[in-house]
Amino acid sequence: MSTSYSVTSPVDGAILLERPYATPSQTRAVLDAATAAQRGWRNTPLTERKALISRAVDWLLAHRDTCAEAITRQIGRPISQSPGELRGLEERARYMLDIAEQGLADIQPAPKEGFQRFLRHEPLGTVLVLAPWNYPFLTAINTIVPALAAGNTVILKHSSQTPLVAELFQQAFDAAGLPAGVFQSLHLDHAATLQLVAAPQIDFVAFTGSVAGGHAVQQAASSRFIGVGLELGGKDPAYVREDADLANAVENLVDGAFFNSGQSCCGIERIYVHHRHYQDFVDGFVELTKAYRFGNPLDAHTNLGPMVRASAAGFVRDQIAEAIAVGARALIPPGHFAADQPGSAYLAPQVLVDVHHGMSVMRDESFGPVIGIMPVDSDAEAIALMNDSAYGLTASLWTRDRAAAIRLGSEIATGTVFMNRCDYLDPALAWTGVKDTGRGISLSVLGYQQLTRIKSFHLKG
Repeated sequence: MSTSYSVTSPVDGAILLERPYATPSQTRAVLDAATAAQRGWRNTPLTERKALISRAVDWLLAHRDTCAEAITRQIGRPISQSPGELRGLEERARYMLDIAEQGLADIQPAPKEGFQRFLRHEPLGTVLVLAPWNYPFLTAINTIVPALAAGNTVILKHSSQTPLVAELFQQAFDAAGLPAGVFQSLHLDHAATLQLVAAPQIDFVAFTGSVAGGHAVQQAASSRFIGVGLELGGKDPAYVREDADLANAVENLVDGAFFNSGQSCCGIERIYVHHRHYQDFVDGFVELTKAYRFGNPLDAHTNLGPMVRASAAGFVRDQIAEAIAVGARALIPPGHFAADQPGSAYLAPQVLVDVHHGMSVMRDESFGPVIGIMPVDSDAEAIALMNDSAYGLTASLWTRDRAAAIRLGSEIATGTVFMNRCDYLDPALAWTGVKDTGRGISLSVLGYQQLTRIKSFHLKG
């Protein structure tokens, strides 16, 4: 059994760092500290909790360059883009703090003579956050901030690809002056993580990751009556209607498909275009894709870097090869991007046509820089294809007709419907999904509900 692990940087394939796994005794100490700190933290006035959390956000923003470099070196996102994640973190954190009073306010039923009645939100206790590598600050902050604001203590177990992010979070909350035990992080392997999920001191688990990982977390928690939030896979579709602004659709869908090398839960993975615009859309999409500057992510001019690891790139290469073998055409010629390196994490973007849903690339989550584009003859055909998926996180409609977007959106099995945008989380709206995308809600005022329990007060006289 290994006592430590290393992180291979996709930038150059070299070992970036090594970290020891927490021992069982260290993990027990963290659990005990979280439990001991919880009563004092829940009794701390909300205004004080918010101020301390805000100081931690300030610390992260003050160390933006360090955070951005950590993202780039660990996952390969271009250094020109990594600082943007800190802007997103600030937007979400500030918003969730601003609405904390609303999210945690007592619920007052209609008055009843002779009685005082209300429902009060109480913290659950200790919240375990299992965060992924692809947006390592953003995905974690979705739960960390509202959980702490609600009076819970938090334990963060980050992806083994991004331990520096867990350590930066720890530094931020320590520098902010949170009481000992209120926020803690651990480096754990998979087996120890599942043991932690099942620990009696854990009162809620927020997991972002694969469908297989979600099943494992749910199974580990199944012997106890605790909540589990699961944000899992996606195969997010886009539909370009006959009345779409074509130039706007091309520009935004290329970015939605290839930003972060396609490694986004809500990234665009399949596109359906009305047949009248199909060829013009494909031509514009290919032209813009070819203009990407693909290469070393530490180069400030690069806007598309490697995938997180060679094995992930290998999966996408296999999807592309399988699609071509059964009739798909690849429109980005070999050699167009010099940085493409077979067998490495450096996988150039690819655009596929003549695709269908019998191909893995149109059915299974790719999580990489490849997109399949299909023509459709009608709204009904587009909606049927968009719903022909095991996933349901987001879907985007590209149209000038808002009423049509609402009508069609109501027919799509998905957690979020976009019109004329994609690949974005608005913190005022609930982030949720259906089918194999998982269950639970983060962000918005509703995000506080799964991080608290309701207690009813029924007072007579």
